Amino acid sequence: MSAARLDAAIAFARANETAEPRDLARAHDTGAFGREPYSNATGPFRPRGEPTGIVVRHGYLVAEWGEPERVDMTFSVTKSFLSAVVGLAFDRGLIRDLDRPVAEAMAPTVDRQGRLLDPFASPHARTITWDHLLRQTSDWSGTLWGKPDWADRPAESLEKELARERHPPGAVYEYNDARVNLLALAALNVWRRPLPQVLGEYVMDPIGASRTWRWYGYEDSWVLVDGLWIQSVSGGGHWGGGMFISARDQARFGLLTLRRGRWSDRQVLSEDWIRRALTPTPAQPTYGFMNYFLNTGRKPWPAAPAEAFVHLGAGTNAIYVDPVNDLVVVVRWIEGNALAGLIERVLAAIEGP
Repeated sequence: MSAARLDAAIAFARANETAEPRDLARAHDTGAFGREPYSNATGPFRPRGEPTGIVVRHGYLVAEWGEPERVDMTFSVTKSFLSAVVGLAFDRGLIRDLDRPVAEAMAPTVDRQGRLLDPFASPHARTITWDHLLRQTSDWSGTLWGKPDWADRPAESLEKELARERHPPGAVYEYNDARVNLLALAALNVWRRPLPQVLGEYVMDPIGASRTWRWYGYEDSWVLVDGLWIQSVSGGGHWGGGMFISARDQARFGLLTLRRGRWSDRQVLSEDWIRRALTPTPAQPTYGFMNYFLNTGRKPWPAAPAEAFVHLGAGTNAIYVDPVNDLVVVVRWIEGNALAGLIERVLAAIEGP
């Protein structure tokens, strides 16, 4: 790779730092999330660091900038880690069929206030499958951890939203964090242990990640499982929480998905799971499972090959994964509309196979 062109790409990333405040709690309150109904933060926030990134090619660390070992929020990149713990359950037979209703795996769940949670009680909800939740096509309706589904990125008036009929699961894609948190609760019911423990034991430790990452939920997302209070983690930083992680550890996770779930001589996630995660969603062809954003038709990132994909979150936080060029690029705190330009510049730095 050309050192000069890589330096130019890094300069581009630094010059396009997100305009959002570095105080992420303030950014939440003053940004789009803060203007939503029920927007009060119930999970932790941490002020972010400076623009940061890593380039890995053929498994080698080629370049890095900023603060690659700093632990920062990663917002919806968390969803790809949630996908991983669901994948682990599928690989081990704890979830036998992704096309079976999630309700079949849900036990009565009690929260800290002594309330019985029954999010799959309605006739519509009982038809929602694991695949629907993973692809954000469930159109689930309800309230979880004090956040109604309609309050997340509301597109219509409350009256219209509550009056409309539910779409059949699988018919319509809608990016919705309340429904992602429902998937996390369902996964907790299957594993019957904290999801951060599952992720650490079966993914992060095997790939040599640091011990500095943390995965948080909300102050009210505690449930009683087998006599123990366990926090149901969130699928992102919307309302706070989610994964707090370094760019170095993000790069390791990106390399794991680049290698189709294999790390050295160990199959951490099955190749079948990664294949499923990279299968386009019929209602949204540029989306796979839980924040595997696909480059279908090369529309999102024109300079990249169609086989490339991105684990993407607000911030912007991105893990660009490119099987054609054997490349992983982590970038943090860049303007969203500059991501395609950065990818184009890094690809332009490639000089050989």
